[in-house]
Amino acid sequence: MTNHSQIRLALTALIPAALLLAACGQKPAEEERAAPDTEPTASIFGPEAALPEPADAEGAEAELEADLPLKLTIGFPDGGAALDADAVAALEAALPKFTSEENATITLAAHSDAGGNDASNLTASEKRGLAVAAWLIERGIDEDRIEVIAFGEQNPVQPNALPDGSPNELGRAANRRVEITLAKPESKPDLEPGQ
Repeated sequence: MTNHSQIRLALTALIPAALLLAACGQKPAEEERAAPDTEPTASIFGPEAALPEPADAEGAEAELEADLPLKLTIGFPDGGAALDADAVAALEAALPKFTSEENATITLAAHSDAGGNDASNLTASEKRGLAVAAWLIERGIDEDRIEVIAFGEQNPVQPNALPDGSPNELGRAANRRVEITLAKPESKPDLEPGQ
């Protein structure tokens, strides 16, 4: 027998086997079309082991909104202590929650970037916290509920410098912020400078 004959004989035997194996892994077209319309099968372990129904998206969102503590970050990307349009919009959206939770405390953790010395960064962060506090007080929030904690540059969320040592302007913009926490008095966050 020549090499060509041996190869042809081997292929003749292998092709039907390969087709048979490929067919084993395929579902008939009718089963594929019917699958989405079928009901899920019951668990063999009883109803308590059955998969839960999918949660209502709106209900879950409302439940998240109802939970405390509520956390919100107000950015000061351009520096300074003036609230920009994005900051005001975020505060206005959260204001109903601040007013409805009359017994909840409001902690304003104020931060800066590392662009100045420690003293000036601490002062800059404090001014940002006081600006947010003033905005809330002007809208009827009792100032006794508000605590401003200035951290300065201590807790960056982004690197202040690039690997080559040059300023990371995007990182510094992200670090200029006030993190607001609305919490029940017993769950008030324990924030102290240096933590």
